[in-house]
Formats: sequence, structure tokens, C-alpha cells
Amino acid sequence: MKYYIIAGEASGDLHASNLMKEIYKKDTTAEIHFWGGDLMQKTGGTLIKHYKELSFMGFIEVLLNIGTIFKNIAFCKENIAAFKPDVIIFIDYSGFNLRIAKWAKKQGFKTNYYISPQVWASRAGRVKKIKRDIDKMFVILPFEKEFYNKYNYDVTFVGHPLIDAIANRKPIDEKEFRKKYQLNDKPIIALLPGSRKQEITKMLSVMLKMVPKFSDYQFVIAGAPSQDFDFYKTFIKDQTIAFIPNKTYDLLSISYAALVTSGTATLETALFKVPQIVCYKGSNISYQIAKRIITIKFISLVNLILDREAVTELIQNDFNENRLEKELQLILQDQKRAEIFDAYYELEIKLGGQGASKKAAAFIVENLT
Repeated sequence: MKYYIIAGEASGDLHASNLMKEIYKKDTTAEIHFWGGDLMQKTGGTLIKHYKELSFMGFIEVLLNIGTIFKNIAFCKENIAAFKPDVIIFIDYSGFNLRIAKWAKKQGFKTNYYISPQVWASRAGRVKKIKRDIDKMFVILPFEKEFYNKYNYDVTFVGHPLIDAIANRKPIDEKEFRKKYQLNDKPIIALLPGSRKQEITKMLSVMLKMVPKFSDYQFVIAGAPSQDFDFYKTFIKDQTIAFIPNKTYDLLSISYAALVTSGTATLETALFKVPQIVCYKGSNISYQIAKRIITIKFISLVNLILDREAVTELIQNDFNENRLEKELQLILQDQKRAEIFDAYYELEIKLGGQGASKKAAAFIVENLT
């Protein structure tokens, strides 16, 4: 069978690569063309376009790049029509994917969605389009099935693929890891400033102001696979700061605490049982627009799933040097850490067990035969 997969971000690349592995197990003759990243490319198939060419963050940034976005949409349609897949699998990345899905459904292609757009966070009216254009939706967050039920749309909860990704990773030797990246023996505070240049620029400069205030700790920047070191180098003024590219899981596995830009990384950090502060700051115009359309109480997946503020969120003006220092002091103390650990264990139970990618692949492949 022929599969066409579209993932537009680093997290989508991870989950799509694991889904691809399971598809290949189920369908040994599978032919896969995809939009994605390095992890998907290592798994096999044919890369059509890398997500590095697709990532635009915030309302203003999207408007400034609208011409490129429309060209990509047109090219994607042409490429799908030429390939003639048996199924198109959309991975999150809703702004792009829902446009392609509308066209694909009219052309008679089978449409599956793995990892739902966050319609529960804003613009719930998109559910109508999803019901119209998506044949089958596979969701990974426990509250999403209940959300879609309100709109009489039956979706399948398969569990969260991060549990598999973390459980299946090869453990590291901490001593060797520290030696390889020239880390000292101090407890590590990981800095996860995001994957896009716009968000890294806004987040990292504030995060790095913590370095001289917490000299008993080793600060390490987790470099995103989509960015080169030359970009990060402009922010690093203190030689005690370490930089480790494309090894976020290894870094989290030995970290004592973390400062994390809102997104999938907040959940990854929680599953590694690392106390964290969730941070977010966008352009003022983008933030003002977002405030008016986003309907959720929290921005981190940890708090959304638990339905309470288990980890502190510093958003926009609250994300400043003074507040960050105060909250970081707290999560380094035993009492606060114990509270966070308890919340993390509860979170893992709610997410269900292993096997999300395997379950989703089974549904997709079996529905084609």
C-alpha cells in the first residue's frame, strides 16, 4: 500500500517516525512518501519536504510568510495527486494539514489524522471541518475523546506515543555523557527554549539570566535538531554554559530541574520526572490575538491533562528575570519537588500504557486491506 504522511514540526517528526516503523511491520510492502524530518528519513521512505522549510510561529510570522505557505500547499496537492496514495496520514500541524485534508477528501483520498489539532484550545468550530474531511481521527490525550463526543464525532484514543518513545530509548552512562560534553559534576538545570528561531530568541535570553544566580548548578542548553549551533552561539556569553544538540532525552534523563518553553517538551520533561517551570513569551500582537481566541485554562500539557496547575506557568509579562528566579528557587527545594513528583505519577496513569504508535498503525493498515 502507498502512504503519504505530513508532519510539520520536530514533535511530529518523532511521532510520525515511530508510526512509520509500526506501519512497516504491519505492511512489509509499504511505500511511504512524507513531509517531515531527520527521524522519519532514518526510518525509511521518501522525504518530499523537510519541516525546517515549514515552521512559522505566531500570527505575524505567518502573515509575513503567507506567500511561501501557499506555494507549499499548492506543491503538496500536486505531489499527492502524482503519488496517488491509498491513505494520507496527517500529524498535528493543523493550519496546513486541514487545508490539504479539505482538498484531499474532495479528490476521493482516504484521510486519517494521528495526533489531533488542538481544537479544544481554540476555534472549536474547526471540528465541523474535521468531521467533514477526516475519515478517522486517532487522539493521544485522554480528554480529547470526551471533547469530540460533545460534537458527535467518534474518535479513537490510542494513548500517548511519548510513553513509547521514552520507554524504548537506550539508557546512557551519565559519567560518559558528562565527559563527552565536558559537563562538570554539578546538578544539571536543562534549558529547553523551543525549536523555532523566533521562540528561542525570546526565551533563551531570559533563561540564561539565571546562570550567575545559581552557580551551584550546571546549565545546559538543549539544542533543537532544526537549528545550528551558530544561532545559539549569539546568546551564550558565559563559558560555564554547556550546549548539547539533538540529545534532549539524554539530557533530561540526568537533569535535576528544567526551564521549558510551552509545547510537547513540557510533557516530555514530566515523563522524565524532572521538576520544571513552563515558560512562554510571544510577540505582543500575537499574544493579544491568542488571548482572545484561546479558551483553555493552562498552556502546558501537564496541567491540561491533570486539570490543575501542577507545574508553574510563566506567560508573557510573568516570564521575567525576577519571577523566573523565584520559581526556580522553589522547584529546587525538597517539598515542592515532592509535590511535582506526585503529580507526574498521576499524569502517567492518565496517559495510559505503551503502544500508541502500534495501535494507530494497526487501525490504519487494517482499514486499507
